[in-house]
Amino acid sequence: MAGKKISKSIPQKTARTRPDWDTYFLDIVDLVSRRSTCLRRAVGAALVRDRRILATGYNGAPSKLKHCLDIGCLREKLNVPSGERHELCRGLHAEQNAIIQAAFHGVSANGSTLYCTNHPCVICAKMIINAGVTRVVIRDGYSDKLAAQMLKEAGIEVTKLQTSKESKK
Repeated sequence: MAGKKISKSIPQKTARTRPDWDTYFLDIVDLVSRRSTCLRRAVGAALVRDRRILATGYNGAPSKLKHCLDIGCLREKLNVPSGERHELCRGLHAEQNAIIQAAFHGVSANGSTLYCTNHPCVICAKMIINAGVTRVVIRDGYSDKLAAQMLKEAGIEVTKLQTSKESKK
C-alpha cells in the first residue's frame, strides 16, 4: 500500500432549490399537524416572528384530557357538520393551541405571522386579531366567510400559498 495514492470519490452536489420562508414554515406546520388527535381533520399552526418559531400548535383535546383518538369524536356521534357548533368538541384548534402555548411560556404573539395548514375559523380569527398577529399564511381554504371578513377588517393579510402540485396544473 505504500506509495499508492488512494482517491476518495466526493459526491457531486445535485442542483436543488431552497424553499422560500413561507413554504418552509408551511412545511413545518404540515409536520406539526401529524400530532393532531382529531379524527376529522389534522391541522397544524406556528407563530413566527423574525423568521423564528415562537410556538406551535395542533388540534386536539386539552392537556390531561382523553383524546378523541382514544374515546371517539363527540361531533361525529352527534352528526355535527364541519364548521358548525364549535362548542360541541373536546378539542382546541391548532391556532388556539399555538396562541395558548406562546402565552403559557410568556412569549408575545404581537407582530407575528401565523402559519397554518388551513384558513382559521371565526373563533380562531378573533383570537388571532386580539393576539396581535399581523399576517396569516395558509395552504388550504376553509369555508368561513365571517372569519375572512373579520381578518380583512382588522387589517390582517391572509396569504394562500399554492402547493407545488397546484402550481403545475
